[in-house]
Amino acid sequence: MSEHQLSAPPPGTPGAPAGPTSAPGSAGATPVPPAADESARVERVARGTGSRRGGAGGGSARILGLVVALAAICVVGYVTAGSRFASIDNMLVILSLASIIGVLSIGMTFVITAGGIDLSVGSVLGLASVWATTVATQTMADQYGWIVMVLCALAVGTAAGVVNGVLIAYGRVVAFIATLAMLVAARGLAELIAQRRTQLVNVQSFQDTLRGDLLGVPKIVWIFAVVAVAGWFLLNRTTFGRRTVAVGGNPEAARLAGIAVKRHTMYLYALAGLAAGIAAVMMLGRTGAGSSTNGLLYELDAIAAVVVGGTLLSGGRGTIVGTVLGVLIFATLTNLFVQNNLDSSVQQIAKGAIIVVAVLLQQRFTSRTART
Repeated sequence: MSEHQLSAPPPGTPGAPAGPTSAPGSAGATPVPPAADESARVERVARGTGSRRGGAGGGSARILGLVVALAAICVVGYVTAGSRFASIDNMLVILSLASIIGVLSIGMTFVITAGGIDLSVGSVLGLASVWATTVATQTMADQYGWIVMVLCALAVGTAAGVVNGVLIAYGRVVAFIATLAMLVAARGLAELIAQRRTQLVNVQSFQDTLRGDLLGVPKIVWIFAVVAVAGWFLLNRTTFGRRTVAVGGNPEAARLAGIAVKRHTMYLYALAGLAAGIAAVMMLGRTGAGSSTNGLLYELDAIAAVVVGGTLLSGGRGTIVGTVLGVLIFATLTNLFVQNNLDSSVQQIAKGAIIVVAVLLQQRFTSRTART
């Protein structure tokens, strides 16, 4: 029952609505569907959630900070490695390194913006890459075209995401547990299908389409760019994106406004699964092989990039631009360590330190915003 109905005058008085009414809490009371203006009001609230959680000007400041951090890493790279780091070829290597993790991170941004988490995307990537390179799938691809392998990977990724979404939204399983179970199950199924062997891509049309460069830039980088632009548009310019922010900011208010929170949650995990399927196609295009080890621990890199980019782990605020910058920061940092022959352990320590600093800054900024 809406607020204006609770304040309505009793029947028989001037201005009272015609027809019988039910008292609040009475046995005969029936739920009143949200009015159209109420849904529109929540849409406006969803758009304003980012402002209350540090969007608007705060968002611009965060993006600027990420750009400065990325520029600083590049300066350090140039000072320590010189032209080896600053060459065009090395820049393309960094972009290629960022592309697959970047696509996973775009899908992860939507899930975390809604207050969820998905630990399974790396394993789902591995499963999709294996399923798309089985003998049966590649035989069909030889007959009907390389698109069969692409559709197979996308279908496997989306299906895994739907299973996650159903368990979380309708089965009421905690997101951490549901996606952790999928992480283990998907990796195990990939090992079972591949028999722990690497499956080479033998479909020449697939390799011709997805490997190599387009206009001097690796094709997987173009795919990442398209996914990033599509993700930005979906989150910032559509009702779906505003509802995602609303669900993350206050699920109960979103439900009362008429948003199907459970169904929307399922859609978000399906979207993350679809992103994992796209990343699997990119992995096959880059390596030319499907393996149960593909995507190992990629979920952690994706979550790290999203958090460093400025998306709140508690939900209610998300940024695709920040996520892309977060991915580029980690990819550039990794390349910097490789160029300077630093131990991989140092890379992991640096990543951990960056994540901790990012979360601490988030908590400080959120608490300061709450006080104001």
